[in-house]
Amino acid sequence: MLTDIEIAKQADIKPISDIAEKLGISADELEFYGKYKAKLPLSLLKKYENKEDGKLILVTAINPSPAGEGKTTVTVGLGEAMNRIGKKAVIALREPSMGPVFGIKGGAAGGGYAQVIPMEDINLHFTGDMHAITAANNLLCAIIDNHIQQGNELRIDPRRILFKRCLDMNDRALRNVVIGLGGKVNGVPREDGFMITVASEIMAILCLSSGIKDLKDRLGSILTAYTYDGTPVYARDLNAVGSMAALLKDAIKPNLVQTLENTPALMHGGPFANIAHGCNSVTATRLALKLGDYCITEAGFGADLGAEKFLDIKCRCAGLKPSCVVIVATIRALKYNGGVPKTELSKENTVALKNGIVNLETHIENMRKYGLPVVVAINRFATDTEAEIETIEAFCKEKDVPVSLTEVFARGGEGGKELAEKVVKTIETKEAHFKPIYDEKLSIKEKLNVLAKEIYRAGDVVFTSNAEKAISEIEKLGKDKLPICVAKTQYSLSDDPQKLGSPKGFTLTVRDVRLSAGAGFIVALTGDIMTMPGLPKQPAAYKIDVDDDGNVSGLF
Repeated sequence: MLTDIEIAKQADIKPISDIAEKLGISADELEFYGKYKAKLPLSLLKKYENKEDGKLILVTAINPSPAGEGKTTVTVGLGEAMNRIGKKAVIALREPSMGPVFGIKGGAAGGGYAQVIPMEDINLHFTGDMHAITAANNLLCAIIDNHIQQGNELRIDPRRILFKRCLDMNDRALRNVVIGLGGKVNGVPREDGFMITVASEIMAILCLSSGIKDLKDRLGSILTAYTYDGTPVYARDLNAVGSMAALLKDAIKPNLVQTLENTPALMHGGPFANIAHGCNSVTATRLALKLGDYCITEAGFGADLGAEKFLDIKCRCAGLKPSCVVIVATIRALKYNGGVPKTELSKENTVALKNGIVNLETHIENMRKYGLPVVVAINRFATDTEAEIETIEAFCKEKDVPVSLTEVFARGGEGGKELAEKVVKTIETKEAHFKPIYDEKLSIKEKLNVLAKEIYRAGDVVFTSNAEKAISEIEKLGKDKLPICVAKTQYSLSDDPQKLGSPKGFTLTVRDVRLSAGAGFIVALTGDIMTMPGLPKQPAAYKIDVDDDGNVSGLF
């Protein structure tokens, strides 16, 4: 079989103006980035404000494993399949980050015959959004350090600067650094560190902003530091807002691309990837809902992290109401959850499958707690046996949840038609009664207890002294009524990546709590979560190359 990038290069790619025309958007309304990419102006939201929204379909997945799930691939394939059965669908995806692309992923735009294109552009510099976010983030950092150098009028305590620099590349050497060395002329020495760009609060702000004014308000609310007497210092106090917004004025506009089958796709943003949100921007989702009868979007990693944040943060912030949730799983991954080593996953094992299926069961139950109908998509592998397929189908029948074997990787939209039909039928026959899982007016600890016990299945939640102190400070600032964004391992429902399946009754330890006032949520850190990943022993970068004619290879 051809590689992903070989498939992408053989695609019948259309000029982006042709794709826009399908959506009723004229060429004059596009901001072109070459022939096959364009930005959509925010004015389109105003143009279509009185148009009824389409149906919102959320694609999420079981907890990820080395066996793979294919959430983005199924999202793309479902969008293509919806159009094949005569439904006007628009896909809304997050942008890939170059850190993971060159680190462990090699690409993040679907796979096989269910991809968004142009593949090289999307997985590399795309339209420069990530670079704009990086620049805006580091401009604020430069302003902070310059303020201290120029007399420190605000009396910022260098030991209590909260806002870190960022880079769109995995580099563990930058996690903890010392800056300002080399004498007085080079600034005030202090400890600092870098995050990967998608973990930056600027990314979250870009994704949750409804427009330029909202963007500027959120940028101004970034808590950057504390003074020597404990007074908070916000970005607006440093006169940083206008210049940061100027860098982001184009980046806030959604990007229009297409799939291999020329289905329109809006790719924009990708907030806080390190804490498993992995969904696109509010503006892109809202626009997709206006442009299509169905908007198919995704939220990252397991439903316990990705879907939960989508529902409790993004939907709450933007007033979105999903009509259906698709949970992606593979038989291989469920066997892995049932205790089968990665090397043995190709062998039939219905016993392990039955043991591991509890992970899928928990995610189904969780999504139903939000009042949402669920459809299960099994991303089919050639090694899946009839006995294993029958086991999955019997389980889903018992749980009264529609299930579809999808083959979008191998067959594109054609391999997802059954899934599309079941999603449409579910939306038409089962009414959604969406409601967030907790009331944001609860205390921080109460909100975390709801998430821990209802979504993760923990028996108890404990808070370290650092977390207790941080909660107290947030309460003093009057910011404790914001939603909670839990940073937790994606590999398990618990905070221990080794606990597979559906662990229950464990103790969830909250080691620290941080305020992202600009983004509009509170981050609760559990377990060993890194905001700046390192490269693996064999980085994906080793396989990526470009020939004399500028053709890229090795992306996947």
